[in-house]
Amino acid sequence: MKKGHRDATLLDHEKKWDNLHFLTSPSDGGREGWGACGSERSEVNRDQKIERPCSFLCGPSEVEETMGWRQSLQRTDMSKARTIYLNEPLKNTFCKNSISTAKYSVWSFLPLYLYLQFSKAANAFFLFITILQQIPDVSPTGKYTTLLPLLVILTISGIKEVVEDHALLETAEMQTEKQLSSLSGKIECEGPNCHFNSFTGTLHLNGSSPVPVGPEQVLLRGTQLKNTEWILGIVVYTGLETKFMQNSVKSLLKRSSVEKVTNLQILVLFLLLLVMSLVSCVGGMLWKDKHGVDIWYIVKKEHNTHSFGFDILMFIILYHNLIPISLLVTLEIVKYIQALFINWDEDMHYKANNVYAMARTSNLNEELGQVKYLFSDKTGTLTCNIMTLKKCTIAGITYGDQSSRSDAGGRKLSQSQACSVTEAYEFNDPTLLRNLKNNHPTKACIKEFLTLLCVCHTVVPKRDGNNINYQASSPDEAALVKGAKKLGFVFTTRTPYSVTIEAMGEEFTFEILNVLEFSSFCAYVQAVKCVLFCVALPLFLKQCRLRTLCVAYIDLTEAEYQQWLVKYKEASTVVQDRTQSLEDCYDTIERKFLLLGATAIEDRLQARVPETITSLLKANIRIWVLTGDKQETAINIAYSCKLLSGQMPRIQLNTDSLEATQEVINQSCQDLGTLLGKENDLALIIDGKTLKHALHSEVKKNFLSLALSCRAVLCCRLSPLQKAEIVDLVKKHVRAITLAIGDGANDVGMIQTAHIGVGISGNEGMLATNNSDYAIAQFSYLEKLLLVHGAWNYFRVTKCILYCFYKNVVLYIIELWFAFMNGFSGQIIFDRWCISLYNLVFTSLPPFTLGICEQCCSQESLLRHPQLYTISQTGDTFNIKVSRRFSAGLSSRLLSEGPLDSMCKCFGPLLHSLLVAHKNAGACLILEDMVLQGGHTTDYLFLGNFIYTYVVVTVCLKAGLETLSWNKFSHLGIWGSIAMWLVFFAVYSFLWPTIPISPEMTGQVNMVLVCPYFWLGFFIVPFVCLIQNVMWKSIRNTCKRTLLEEVREMESSRIQELDLPRDSEKSPRTETANLQKSPSPQPCEVVFRNNSVDLGNPQGSAFSQVEQTGISQEELVRAYDTTKSMPVGTVPSALSKAVLE
Repeated sequence: MKKGHRDATLLDHEKKWDNLHFLTSPSDGGREGWGACGSERSEVNRDQKIERPCSFLCGPSEVEETMGWRQSLQRTDMSKARTIYLNEPLKNTFCKNSISTAKYSVWSFLPLYLYLQFSKAANAFFLFITILQQIPDVSPTGKYTTLLPLLVILTISGIKEVVEDHALLETAEMQTEKQLSSLSGKIECEGPNCHFNSFTGTLHLNGSSPVPVGPEQVLLRGTQLKNTEWILGIVVYTGLETKFMQNSVKSLLKRSSVEKVTNLQILVLFLLLLVMSLVSCVGGMLWKDKHGVDIWYIVKKEHNTHSFGFDILMFIILYHNLIPISLLVTLEIVKYIQALFINWDEDMHYKANNVYAMARTSNLNEELGQVKYLFSDKTGTLTCNIMTLKKCTIAGITYGDQSSRSDAGGRKLSQSQACSVTEAYEFNDPTLLRNLKNNHPTKACIKEFLTLLCVCHTVVPKRDGNNINYQASSPDEAALVKGAKKLGFVFTTRTPYSVTIEAMGEEFTFEILNVLEFSSFCAYVQAVKCVLFCVALPLFLKQCRLRTLCVAYIDLTEAEYQQWLVKYKEASTVVQDRTQSLEDCYDTIERKFLLLGATAIEDRLQARVPETITSLLKANIRIWVLTGDKQETAINIAYSCKLLSGQMPRIQLNTDSLEATQEVINQSCQDLGTLLGKENDLALIIDGKTLKHALHSEVKKNFLSLALSCRAVLCCRLSPLQKAEIVDLVKKHVRAITLAIGDGANDVGMIQTAHIGVGISGNEGMLATNNSDYAIAQFSYLEKLLLVHGAWNYFRVTKCILYCFYKNVVLYIIELWFAFMNGFSGQIIFDRWCISLYNLVFTSLPPFTLGICEQCCSQESLLRHPQLYTISQTGDTFNIKVSRRFSAGLSSRLLSEGPLDSMCKCFGPLLHSLLVAHKNAGACLILEDMVLQGGHTTDYLFLGNFIYTYVVVTVCLKAGLETLSWNKFSHLGIWGSIAMWLVFFAVYSFLWPTIPISPEMTGQVNMVLVCPYFWLGFFIVPFVCLIQNVMWKSIRNTCKRTLLEEVREMESSRIQELDLPRDSEKSPRTETANLQKSPSPQPCEVVFRNNSVDLGNPQGSAFSQVEQTGISQEELVRAYDTTKSMPVGTVPSALSKAVLE
């Protein structure tokens, strides 16, 4: 079988694994089927983003479909059965098998892109203005002054969308063997559904009896099939109908909250524009009624509805630049460069695999600075998914170095060693080997202990030359066998009824008599000859925080064994309560064990996970762990990574019914009382079965309130759909930004559902990464991604937006003031092309420097003081309330500490525009009858160029006043913009008639620059406008400092000291500020009246073993014979229909 993507069912007839191959072989894409497998390894890849159809010899016809799982998935009713015919493709008319996760296709790009662009209020508004400008005799600014900039903006944004939506194409091919093409029959099974653990079907082969097919034969899409050279199977579900895709969720087009607020601001500005237009129309009517008779050169028009409508349109066009046309394209470029900074960050470069962080979209950059809820997978995200034997105790003596554990020594791990198991991090205690060789009193116990580790398991050895590789369904078992191998006890061979080991230079073979199944409530036992070897559930070593397992044995006489064997055969053949009968039978022999010792296995955390979680908690980010793993394992990892503390009460919800779930949740809510809804030092732990009831409409509200009242939440045994449902629940009912992070295919749903999805490129493939918004290689990189890049991007983007609004209001409100002087005639005071180029050229650099180079404080300070993250997290400086209250965010400052502060600042742009207009109106009166050199007289453009120059200088200096982090680009943006206008002004005045454009501007530079009043105002007007901002900033920084200003002062006073103290080494002033701003959970002093709350201190974790699978552990043990070579290649020619029977 070649590499592909499919879900298949595995046929296990007579409880053995047979060598089979696919009966029908559809092309790639997600698919499910059934079959049986052999003993070598074949993998089903999980790293797909787009799957294209491929041809095959038999089965369904060529599949070809552009499928968008952004649409709501139609989950089929389980009662609707289907029939699949073998080698009869014309009868199999099911879902096609192509899957696309791209945002756009060739055909959908243009309409979808235009829809997205014009769903933005600014673009829709300028499209409206462009249409109005085409109406004859309406536009005072020409026909193309808006159209051309809009086309430039749409082109730049389109190129960015294409670059960010580049798709990974992947194909796979399967072919049906000729020996199988003659097979005929059908399989009847249930319709597609989202339940992973259920499948009901029947295989009918012509001339053979029906064969039942259940969930134990299902091979799901996205899984890995090991120990198999080739398989024989039938595809039952394809494409969207696979169980994995049925668990997928609708992939929404994500927009940041800042973008939503910006759209609202633009709408408010539009309303302001309408008010200004209406006032101008009314003013024009009143002015004409009063002065129209005396002014003979103005033709008096009758006031009617038609003329009033045209006047309204004229003033809308005149004032339309109040809304910055360059804002969206400025943000597109700013965010794209911010994404490049993330991609280039060497601190997030995983050198072991040469993997950099990757921003797969730039639309959510500022959202990274507002995350409140973090939903994380466990395996492969918090942990390396690599098990190692770290400690053991034999005959009362403990071996192994606890200080080597990753959670205590994570800082010592280099990036290249973060998730690679080396000799330094495996079990390494020479004392054990010395005691074994030097006839220590415990030598016999040590030998028996290591022998048991080599024998009592379901691991399968595979030789690769002189090396032995171990394949195991449980990584814990593999860790024990590898640990024993390191100590000289090597497991070499497995046959259906024996195992062979090499120990101390000798070879030993043990006959396997029986295998007693492992479960969470009983031991895993092998009867080897007449010795009963046992690995039992856990010995809780105090403060161990490792996955522990007891090791014991007992010698049995032949008579004792035979007597028990009779009972065992009787229990295994009963019809009712067979499982309980077997467990009772096990209890009769699992007695009087001799305890040899215990093992402790570490599911090693990724580097710096505990430190990262601690830092995120200080940043007031609540962390929920959503995992499909066992509850005990999840709790253990939560303690290891410092998400849970030793004395934290744990509310554990494990119920089987809706009524029981509702009762325990309601009781817990009542116990919390007034603390409900506040963050308390509590942990909530719930499993998937209980969560199904907790998400019921009658319970969901109280469950969410209980969860939000806890500092940490652990959800265990969840399906991919349940993970997405949890994220969606918080996203819809809590006004906060959510982030989901995971590394596997089962995390895709929650990654797509959250406001921000982060994928980890690890051992589980690239499917999570390909469906994420941001991709990183290690969980620890999340600290810098959020606390540094997120905070910086939020300050940068919001400052950029506010500044764009500010500079537009300053210039274009002057048109309103000028209307009072020109009789509301619609006359413009500036040249029409200067109006258009104001945003695109002359004031374009300061927004870029604010959006790209601005830093609220240094990277070191943001990491040392995670509490600074709460400034951007709350979003108080840029939200809908601020927009409504203070004129669509026309604040001249980003940081507003209160209503009084904001009221003093919100009219800054209006004040600046009024001051500029007033000062120049006075100059106009002085210059009204002035005759310049050469006999020229002044006109409206003479005054307009005065005002335009002063505005450019004022808004550029205002950008400098708002800049917190000066660099060469800041200087270039501010002084370069001023110089750019002056140079353009000089050149533009001499273009006509060489270039037939703006003849009225001819010679203006000679008139303006020689006028002494111009240079006097050049220095006075910006000073008068900005002095109030300087004074207010000085007063505020003196009387009402914030945590940010405290940190900035510390940075400036210790500019030479690059190594600022960590939180553990705070200066008194910084410590006081941190205490004022640092969020802390409420101490939990609640008396819980139900038994779901665990107040104890857990001291270990259970051994991880696969339970309740379709294939029993004894069947697995009996299935392999590593002494025989397995056939490789195609299906043997002797294979026939009898194989299936």
